[in-house]
Amino acid sequence: MVTSLNQVVCVVAILNAAYFAVEFGVALHIGSVSLFADSIDFLEDTSINVLILVALAWNAKARARVGMALAGILLVPGLATLGMAWHKFTLPVSPAPGPLTATGVGALAVNLSCAFLLARFRHHGGSLSRAAFLSARNDTLANVAIMLAGAVTALYPSIWPDLVVGLGIAALNADAARDVFAAARQEHVEARP
Repeated sequence: MVTSLNQVVCVVAILNAAYFAVEFGVALHIGSVSLFADSIDFLEDTSINVLILVALAWNAKARARVGMALAGILLVPGLATLGMAWHKFTLPVSPAPGPLTATGVGALAVNLSCAFLLARFRHHGGSLSRAAFLSARNDTLANVAIMLAGAVTALYPSIWPDLVVGLGIAALNADAARDVFAAARQEHVEARP
């Protein structure tokens, strides 16, 4: 049984790394902006959780600095998504709705598991555990949107549902980055002698 924050963060990092590989492969295969954005987000979540695992042993001021860096890392998937969205505009082919929806369901299962594991620690460890929890929570919301995009694309083949969801994921990550940065900045101020 996973009982400590360190153990939870380690399990969450492994789950995110494994599903990154799955989702990234499907995204490239079917040309999905939303799956691409979410797969990059899985990679970002992996790096966040590895950084958190290392930083938990550091003092409060150092953890606050890592928290501020994590806020920047949360923005990376949004930038990658904008690049993929531009590519989609130049080659407007709707993704295959079946694999899009099925991959979204798998991602939802992984992210719900991670959010559930992290929920009881979201207020422990300051901005670090908050970053991990917000990432898992936001990813769960994104996966529901991906599944809806797959259903809409099945009924009305178009690039727009996938594109809108991909850009929405980028906006969600930007909001989480703002929240984590604010918490880390407050921790940094409180850690000063």
